This record gives sequence, C-alpha cells and structure tokens, in this order.
Amino acid sequence: MNPVILWWGRFDPNYSRNRILRNLLSKNGITIRDFRPRSSLFGSVEAALFDPGPADCIWVPCFRHRDLRSARRYADRKRLKLVFDPLISSWDKVVFERGKYPAGHRTAKRLLNWERSLYRSADIVVADTEAHRRFYRDLLGSPADTTYVIPVGAEEPLFSFQPPHPLSRPAEILFFGSFISLQGVEVIVDAARLVPQARWTLLGNGPLRSDCELRGKGLVNLQFEDWIDYESLPERIGKADIVLGIFGDSEKAGRVIPNKVFQALACGRPVVTRHSTAYPAGLVDDRAGLHFVPPADAMALACCIEGLLCEAGSFVECQHQARKIYDEHFSEPHIDARLKVVLAALGLLPSPSSS
Repeated sequence: MNPVILWWGRFDPNYSRNRILRNLLSKNGITIRDFRPRSSLFGSVEAALFDPGPADCIWVPCFRHRDLRSARRYADRKRLKLVFDPLISSWDKVVFERGKYPAGHRTAKRLLNWERSLYRSADIVVADTEAHRRFYRDLLGSPADTTYVIPVGAEEPLFSFQPPHPLSRPAEILFFGSFISLQGVEVIVDAARLVPQARWTLLGNGPLRSDCELRGKGLVNLQFEDWIDYESLPERIGKADIVLGIFGDSEKAGRVIPNKVFQALACGRPVVTRHSTAYPAGLVDDRAGLHFVPPADAMALACCIEGLLCEAGSFVECQHQARKIYDEHFSEPHIDARLKVVLAALGLLPSPSSS
C-alpha cells in the first residue's frame, strides 16, 4: 500500500507551490488525502468527528499558519509526524512588508511569539530558499536538524522553453506581478524613464498599481496591462525580450526567489532582478541569462538593461542560457531530489544515500 499524506488546511489547491509538490509526491508513489476543515481553529475536532482516514503523516501547506495548531493536536493524537511548508513568515509580512506595527510594538511581539510556537511545534519545516531556512531556524526556532530547502520552481510543462527570437526593436522589458511593496515596482517605473528606447510593460494588478501609474504618467514607453489567464502567461513571457524580477530593499525581498523568476527562466527569457542571498551559491556570478542589480536602485537597473540592449548579437544565446540556469538549479528533477530527502526523513521513502 502506498504511503498516505494527509494534506491539511484551508489551502488553495491551485496555487503553484501546492500543485508542484503534490504532483511530485504522486510521482513518488505517495497518496494524498485532502482534509479541508470548515474552521482552522477547530480542525482537530472536525477530524475526530469525521475521520479523514488513516495517514502516515500530516502536511500543512503554504500560508496555512492558522491550521497548524489543530493539525498538531490531531498529529499527536494519532502519533503522526507533522510537516509545515509556510513559504512566508506572518510576523515578517505584517511588521516589515506591510509596516503595520514596528518590531517593538506589543502586538508585533505577540505575533512573533505565536509564530515561533508554530515553527517549533513542527517535526519538519520546509523552506523555499537557503536564506529562508536560516531565518526560520535562527529567528522563528524551527528545528535545526529537520528544516529543509525545496525550491519553488515553475509548473512544467506549462512553463516550457518558448521559441527564441532576436532582440526586438524596440525591445520589450516585461514585469508581471501583484504590485506589492516587496516587488519594488516603483523602481521599474523610474528605470523606464531612464531608458526611453525600450518598451516597458507592467502586467498585473495590486495595491500599488495606481501609484505606479501616477508615477509613470506621461511616459510614452511605459504601458500597463491587466492580468491574463495563468495558462496564457508562458506565451506572454515568450513575446517579451527581458523579464524583471523584484527590486524591493526589504530583508524579506532578499530572502525570496519570486515565482516570476522561475517562470521566466523556464521559458528561456533573460531575467534582471535584485541581488539576493536566496540564490544558489555561485549563481550570483552568472552574467548570461540571469542578471543582478542592487535593490531599490533605478539607475543600476537602467544601466543593466542598456547593457543587455547592446548585446543584440548574442541575445538568442542569452535565451538558451536562461533555460540552462533553470534546468541546472530549479527544474523538476532538482526539486524532486530535495523532496525525496524530506520523504526519507519522514520514513516514507528509503534514504537517497542508501538507494
């Protein structure tokens, strides 16, 4: 009989992180049984009343901090191991990303203590980057020996290598996202002003879009587009010449690799994004398909784009190099190898070293 993971919480089954991991778990012979309680707080009570069936462990997926305590109670009752894949820190988001409270505020301190109790209660914590692993371990108290890194990656084969093309005239510089402060979209608007020979497209919507539209008012080389269907995103990426990552200067922005970077590299489009310790060692020195600039620095971004526009002769090769970076560091086999380590730690697969 296949091992069973009870996927616990009021999660979004269509979120890319969930879909990627669930797909790989199935490929590894793991049966996934969903338990989506009506109430996060009373999930363990609901599970006791309406038995979700036998399982070998519980997995609480990304963003479901509120489901963890009830999952822990049920796991203890059934003597199951508990995995937590948070993807973010609630305290970090409220205090530093949204600036709702200063770190010393009593509400911020209470939130930090609450979140620490969650991370410490998990048997295994999964981080998306090495920088986040250190943050979870050092600040939030996640178990030092059982906090693992599994990159987010891109959904394959949806985000497949798009047909390469010569550098467009004028070149299109594409950003797509949710217009939140972490992304530093205002930096992109200011850089567009400095590189008028390129077309800059900002696709998506979110809380800072209207501010960015006002900031870029009068720029004829800057345009805004509304969200498109997720399935149409790879083709849209393929039409662009260069894709932009994030440029915020917060500590959190320095710990993440956003979905858009994985997706653009998978599609074979060169990416420019901010310097970050989140990327694998050595990758920060790559100057072909992935380019890094200081955070919150519109001039540096503009100079990087201008440099790329001067390399029209090697642009097709840059597209192949972008896909090569994805294949070597973030592709499905790479994610699967990291996932197997976690499954081995749970006793659901043999240890990779012994197989």
